[in-house]
Amino acid sequence: MTDWHIAQLNVATAVAPLDSPELAEFMAALDGVNALAEALPGFVWRLKSDSGNATDIKYSDDPKFIVNMSVWQSVEALFEFVYHSAHTKVMVRRREWFARPAEAFQVLWWVPAGHEPTVEEAMARLRHLRQHGATAYAFTFKERYPVPYVGWTPTDMKPEPYCVGWA
Repeated sequence: MTDWHIAQLNVATAVAPLDSPELAEFMAALDGVNALAEALPGFVWRLKSDSGNATDIKYSDDPKFIVNMSVWQSVEALFEFVYHSAHTKVMVRRREWFARPAEAFQVLWWVPAGHEPTVEEAMARLRHLRQHGATAYAFTFKERYPVPYVGWTPTDMKPEPYCVGWA
């Protein structure tokens, strides 16, 4: 079996420009949240620009649209960071800083160990989730899919012929 990691993307549209007073507390919290993630067991990689932040990586023409992406050794490690760390204190305030999403804003998918997904790849996974719901290709914490098996081929274990069927 190949070693797999879990990738995640979440997107948001800020209620104001990122350099506005309305977003000041969110922007001030980013370095601490990012440092926390990087220090936790199971963290592998996160999307960031030369400044060390992902908020200045633009994917759309909307300057208030931001992406956040990371890779973790396991779904459990990612879940611990998202819901059981200081990250949670920032996340619960998202309604102050971001517009309510009309559709899925977070997606998870398995990547081979060592793969750093692109924003384009991640957005394709999010579009798939929005169009088809949770599948092995793109899923959520609520509807999680297991690690895929690559290179597996059926093996005939040569059962006794009289036990196999009716022929």
